[in-house]
Amino acid sequence: MRKLIHIFSLTLIIFAFSVGCSNKDESVLNDDDTQENQEATDEGNRDASTEDKSVTSEDELIKQLIDIKNDSSITVLVNKFNNLSESYIPDDLVTVSVPTILENPEVNQLREEASQALSDMFAAAEQEDLFLFARSGYRSYNTQIHLFNSYAERHGEEAANQYSARPGYSEHQTGLVMDVTSESVQFELTEHFGETPEGKWIVDHAYKYGFIIRYPKGKDDITGYIYEPWHLRYLGKEVAESVHHSNLTYEEFLLDREIINDLQFEKE
Repeated sequence: MRKLIHIFSLTLIIFAFSVGCSNKDESVLNDDDTQENQEATDEGNRDASTEDKSVTSEDELIKQLIDIKNDSSITVLVNKFNNLSESYIPDDLVTVSVPTILENPEVNQLREEASQALSDMFAAAEQEDLFLFARSGYRSYNTQIHLFNSYAERHGEEAANQYSARPGYSEHQTGLVMDVTSESVQFELTEHFGETPEGKWIVDHAYKYGFIIRYPKGKDDITGYIYEPWHLRYLGKEVAESVHHSNLTYEEFLLDREIINDLQFEKE
């Protein structure tokens, strides 16, 4: 009898020990699961935080690249309210290395960085059997005087203001603008260029080379100019890409990024 009691007691001890170990193992597993879940949560929070910082960093980078007040900045803002100084002449003008239309050597110039970007863009278009031509680039302050006065005499000052800039208020004076055209529109500057294969290619690809279509369709109340699918403004690849993807005019983009506080912003 005592032997049976001893065996029974030993069995109870073994069973209790087994249950205890099982509970301990389950507790360890639960602790491990909790730790894994917490680590996953922490990792998710870090990823979200990193993503937020990435977006913020991109916006901050674009802001750092933009200088709208300096005449020599590639992102300078020139429009109906903001002009360049009468004496401003870019010090890095070069003759463009692309097919041109006009013989005037002045308008066949761009600032060096913009000229190289234009060459790259024309070459890329040619790879797709699309042939672009440069019609009018840099214009000096004095050239703009004669051009605006000529338009005003022929069409009236109000009409001239819709497609020509007053001296000092022309982006062409920056040396960062080229009017482009193609044989499909007889090498002219016309709205129909936007409907050609060349014009459509420009819409889809110009930003990759640092250019934007400065005066989009239906935005004349913002830009002050009629639709000009031929007027390409160089801003540098980073800024041009950001403006392109925003689907905004340059003025609206600057307002959206809080770089200016009014669409009729005037530089001091």
